[in-house]
Amino acid sequence: MNDVNDKYIIVKNLKKYFNTKRGRLHAVDDVSFEIKKGETLGLVGESGCGKSTLGRCLIRLLDSTSGEVLLKNKDNDSYVDVTKVSASEMKALRKRVQIVFQDPYSCLNPRLSVWELIAEPLIVNNIYAKSADMRRRIRELMDTVGLAERLENSYPHELDGGRRQRIGIARSLALNPEFIVLDEPVSALDVCIQAQILNLLNSLQKEFNYTYVFISHNLSVVRHVSDRIAVMYLGQIVELCEYQDLFKSPLHPYTQALLSAIPLAKLDVKRERIILEGDVPSPIEPPNACRFAGRCRYACDKCRQGAPELKEHEPGHFVACYRAGELNN
Repeated sequence: MNDVNDKYIIVKNLKKYFNTKRGRLHAVDDVSFEIKKGETLGLVGESGCGKSTLGRCLIRLLDSTSGEVLLKNKDNDSYVDVTKVSASEMKALRKRVQIVFQDPYSCLNPRLSVWELIAEPLIVNNIYAKSADMRRRIRELMDTVGLAERLENSYPHELDGGRRQRIGIARSLALNPEFIVLDEPVSALDVCIQAQILNLLNSLQKEFNYTYVFISHNLSVVRHVSDRIAVMYLGQIVELCEYQDLFKSPLHPYTQALLSAIPLAKLDVKRERIILEGDVPSPIEPPNACRFAGRCRYACDKCRQGAPELKEHEPGHFVACYRAGELNN
């Protein structure tokens, strides 16, 4: 493990449960990981595995049930626990942490123009006293994300998905944040626009040293933007490592199944397609066992008797599987 001073965000035993009529839904269940300053952590998994809930808990759009999200202070090596700060302290922290939402249309107020949408966070936080300074900043943000100045009086319904997403990115950059949660920012866009947005996010990170959590169900996209990748299954992280290691030697059977589903560009290359069978266990009061055991072709009695912990199997490669060593071939 790296020295604590190298860690920008430390997540410890984070949980988020929702009360339902049938019991408590374990959306995020005892998740721990760290993120370095300036890196991109990809977060992947099936729909409903808790990716977006985890992202929202990191920046406290949702209050967590328990656990800690430690964010490194600007001026020293101490940390502030985002989950426990007061409302006034959280308002100040909002300038440091932001989010880009999945749907580039529903997250924008249709009654506001592009100029008003980008100006909103600046106005709410009383950043500029002079309108001339604010206008200069808005045009700077539009130029940064590739929005033409002529569009400042346009409304969201008049723009395509790529331009709408650029508005969302400009809003997230308005307060000069350090950490940005990207919640499937390209899933609603066509392939050409996806490439443009991904290139934009990469260039912004290189220029401003942003720290990203990139949430997606598309491993092909995550591969090209992430330094490390965390694989989630039913509220828990089952594998976490450098992106090269994940694609070269995945250790968890679920990760192996996900990778086998990626389409290949070469028609003459064949690969075994792992078909997952069995039922997905309910996230409501799940059993104390491996949650993937019912769909895993390698499951043994031990898997059904207790939940495996996320442990470092190889340097920098963490996996929650009793049989990880046997499957590494």
